[in-house]
Amino acid sequence: MTTGTGPYQFLDAQAPARGSVTQSVTDALRRAIITLELRPGEPLDKNAICSRLGVSRFPVSEALARLQSEGLVDILPQRGSAVSLVRIADVTEYMLIRKALECEAVRVLVGNHTEGLIAELEASLVEQRAAAERDDRELFHAHDLEFHELLLAGMSFTKIKAAIEAARANLDRARRLIITPRRLTYSINEHQAVFDAIVANDAPAAMAAMRAHVDSVMGELFDFARDQPRFFADGGEPAAAAMRHDFPFG
Repeated sequence: MTTGTGPYQFLDAQAPARGSVTQSVTDALRRAIITLELRPGEPLDKNAICSRLGVSRFPVSEALARLQSEGLVDILPQRGSAVSLVRIADVTEYMLIRKALECEAVRVLVGNHTEGLIAELEASLVEQRAAAERDDRELFHAHDLEFHELLLAGMSFTKIKAAIEAARANLDRARRLIITPRRLTYSINEHQAVFDAIVANDAPAAMAAMRAHVDSVMGELFDFARDQPRFFADGGEPAAAAMRHDFPFG
């Protein structure tokens, strides 16, 4: 579906089935935004996107409208469209929900897990370490998500997974912003602590390890938002400091 050269070389919409051009364009732009190939605040050139993907303006306009409803694009009257800035307040609220759900998930799993789940979690940790050693941040991110999804799947509650998925796009952007070799090491160690506590059938330790992991990620995000406010709608020293203070750590 892609054509020619020029800007947006990273865009690669899949050849759509009949009648699904808009969905194909939406998916391509969403991938680029979530993976930070399109950075927060970056203006979007609709004509260049049309040229790159070989489509008319209509599916691109529709795709941008859909992404606006997901909080990933801002459509500005008389000024065009831009990738939305990350809102720390939204990420904080989502992480509070995730913290509660995942702490409960590990509590439920202690003493109620299968050997198959333990093997899958252990395999995920191995893959995380291998990705970190190669500094393959995209692959690490995938295995990081896999680790958390395995924990939630172990509860066998489909509505919980749906609640997590609903707000994932903006959280994924925020998490990618702070992926560094140090963060990879911290996350692996924190995941290992959760795993060890589950294997040891120690529910309080598993819950404490999960809380510590979420708090660690959020603390790093607040620090990043303070130092790099240009990526955030509510970043900068005062806002990030206030949210760090207000976030329920521990």
